[in-house]
Amino acid sequence: MRIFKTSILAGVFIALSLSCTKTDSVQVGGSTTVLPIVSVAAEEFQALHPEITILVNSGGSGVGINQVGLGQLDIGMTSRAITEKEKERYPDVNFLTHTIGKDAVLAVVSSEIYHAGITALSTKEIQKIYAGKISNWKELGGPDREILVIDKERSRGTRHVFMKIIAGDDEALAPGADLVMGANNELQLAISQSDAAIGMLSFAWQNEQVKGLGIEQANSAVIVPSLDNIRNGSYPIVRDIELVTNGEPTGNSKTFIEYILSEEGQEIIEKAGYVRIK
Repeated sequence: MRIFKTSILAGVFIALSLSCTKTDSVQVGGSTTVLPIVSVAAEEFQALHPEITILVNSGGSGVGINQVGLGQLDIGMTSRAITEKEKERYPDVNFLTHTIGKDAVLAVVSSEIYHAGITALSTKEIQKIYAGKISNWKELGGPDREILVIDKERSRGTRHVFMKIIAGDDEALAPGADLVMGANNELQLAISQSDAAIGMLSFAWQNEQVKGLGIEQANSAVIVPSLDNIRNGSYPIVRDIELVTNGEPTGNSKTFIEYILSEEGQEIIEKAGYVRIK
């Protein structure tokens, strides 16, 4: 699994060439889940097309979708579906999505909790944690330690997908949350610095300090978060990762999207820890 530098993942503005005009550049922004893929793809694309500059920033799926709606981005990055409210907000915009890969959203915990025996939870147990109905790991067979519950900002694609499955509502509240964070790297860091945390992250963001939980079924079987289970659809919280344009892309935007969907681009997706679609 590829590890990306925090400076890139935090959404640091990436300018791959200083000598370009506006017509030679492509503005891309949005999901921090999609950001690592697009950042690397932009570098590789620039090597092949030095006359074109790809400018990449983050901010979350909601930011990417809204800035496409406002005409501020050529390409948005999103890890959730565009909502009806967003479509209604921009009635003159023809939001068109381009699926570039697949991902899973995991409930992740501090490594100390995982190694203490909490390696899987049911969706009902996770929902109760976020609802504030379970507040200590000992209630789930773990150590006697208060749970540090970390939520994500409500505009984030990861949260929408997670809450849809866990709570049955992609905008569900989380009264049990102690912290609300934004970008994936921020939440990953917070969990790694705690010995009692739970949060929600993309599959590719696990590491030795942040461990993904399996999902326990009603028959006590556990579906582990693995690339095979994402590919075959058995893991219950799977999503498409997408690029968004206003109508059919043209010019440099089209060329860049085609590159990400090419064999070279799909290899970047695979190396980043996501599932390729081609």
